[in-house]
Amino acid sequence: MKKIASLLFVSILGGALTLGAYKVFIEKPQTVVQSEDLQPTMIPTNYPISTNAPINGVSDLDFTAAAEKTVNAVVHVKNTKITSGSNSIFDLFYGNSGRGRTQIGTGSGVIISQDGYIVTNNHVIDGSTEIQVKLNNNKVYDAKLVGADPNTDIALLKIEAEDPLTYIAFGDSDTTKIGEWVLAVGNPFNLTSTVTAGIISAKARDLNEADGKNQAFIQTDAAVNPGNSGGALVNTRGELVGINTAITSQTGSYVGYSFAVPSNIAKKVVEDILEFGNVQKGLLGIYQANLYSEFAEQNGLREIEGVYIGGIVEDSGAEDAGLKEGDVIKRLDNLKIKKFSDLAGYIEAKRPNDVVEVTFERNGKTLTREVTLKKNQRMTIQELGLEVKNPSTKERKVFKKQKGVIITRSVSPYMSNYDLEGKLLVEINGEEVITIEDVRAILQNADPRENTVVVIIDENGERERLIFR
Repeated sequence: MKKIASLLFVSILGGALTLGAYKVFIEKPQTVVQSEDLQPTMIPTNYPISTNAPINGVSDLDFTAAAEKTVNAVVHVKNTKITSGSNSIFDLFYGNSGRGRTQIGTGSGVIISQDGYIVTNNHVIDGSTEIQVKLNNNKVYDAKLVGADPNTDIALLKIEAEDPLTYIAFGDSDTTKIGEWVLAVGNPFNLTSTVTAGIISAKARDLNEADGKNQAFIQTDAAVNPGNSGGALVNTRGELVGINTAITSQTGSYVGYSFAVPSNIAKKVVEDILEFGNVQKGLLGIYQANLYSEFAEQNGLREIEGVYIGGIVEDSGAEDAGLKEGDVIKRLDNLKIKKFSDLAGYIEAKRPNDVVEVTFERNGKTLTREVTLKKNQRMTIQELGLEVKNPSTKERKVFKKQKGVIITRSVSPYMSNYDLEGKLLVEINGEEVITIEDVRAILQNADPRENTVVVIIDENGERERLIFR
C-alpha cells in the first residue's frame, strides 16, 4: 500500500514539474481582447444639424401655403373664334352661305389686381371674337382684351366682378435661382385648379435663337401641359415669378421641361399697355457677333462667357456711351451676363430713357459705362426675314424725303442673297409704309394664307416689287 501511494505521489509531482516547465520555457504569452461598441469621434460644427430630417431639407418644404394663396387667383380662359372655310363636303359644292366655323380654345390666366386685370398668353386669345373667364369658384365673366404683345406672348384681359378678387403679386424674376422650388398653377386638359411642383432648371433660355425674338424663358421641370398656357409660375412664397408659356415635346404633352415668361418682363408689358397702349422697348444698341462664323472660330469666340459686340447701332445709347465692336459685355447693373439671352431678357424689362450700367472687357481691361436706352427704332419682320428701321433725317435726304422704312439687314440666310440692305421699303400689300409701326399693323392684319407683296426703292428711285409666299 505504501508502495502504491509513493508511486502516485511521484507521478503527480512529475506531471506538475513537466507542466510548469512547459509554461515557463515553451508556451508563448496570449493577448486577451474584450469586445466593446465604440462611438465615432464627434467633430463640433458651428451650425445645428437635425437628426430627424435629410441634410438637404426637402422634407421641411411645405407648398400648401403657396398653393392656397395662388389657386384662387388662377382662372380658366375660354376663347371663341369664327373661322372661314367649309364645314362639310357639301359646302365645297354648294357653298357655305357665309357661315363660319366656330372654334373653342382654352387656357389659363392670372389675376393680378383686385379690380379684375388678368395676364395670359397672347396665343391663348389670339384671333378670338369672344373671351370668357371662369374663376375657381365657377363664376363666369365676359372678358375684354386690353392689349397684347405677340413678341413676348403676353396679353392683358379685364373682367368686371362684383367683389374684390383674389390676386397674385408680382415677384422679382431676376432674383430667382437655378434649383429653386416653384409651383405651376393652371388648367391642363380642362382640369381646373391644378398645382404641380418642380425646380427652376435654367434661366434666360432661348428656344430659337434664329427667330430674332430674343427669348429669355425660365425653364422648369414642373409639369405643364396643354391648357396650362397663361397660368402662374410661383415661388414658395406665393409670388408670381413667371407666366407658363411653352413646352418642348414630340408628343404635344409634357416630357420633362416647360418654359415661362419671367415676371419682370410680363409686368413691364402690362404696365406699358396700361400707360401707353403698346409696349415701349428700350434699345441698348448692339449687335451680337455670329459665334458660328469663320471669324468667330479663328478668334475662339465660342468659348467666351458674356456677349461679344459684333457691331454698334447708329445713334444708339451704346454708341453715345462709347461701346465698341469687340467689347465683351460681362454685367448689366448687378446681373452677370453669360450669353445673349441673359442680356436680351434684362433689356426686355426696360423702357426708353432707363439707364443701365454696363460692365465690359476691352483689351484685357474691365470698364464700366452708363448707357441710356433709347426708343427702339428697329423691327425684325419674321415673315420677310428682314430688319427695318425708321430712317434718320440724313437717310431721308438720300431718298429725297420719300416715305418708308430702311432695310438694315437680312435675318435669314435666304434673304441675304437679294442685297436689300440700305434700300427703302415703301409699301406692303398695297398699303403705304411710313414707320415701323405701320409695318407691324399691316402684317398683324394680313391674311396668312395670302402672299405678302412689298415694294422697295433704291437710292436712284428705282422700284422693285417682291412677292413672299
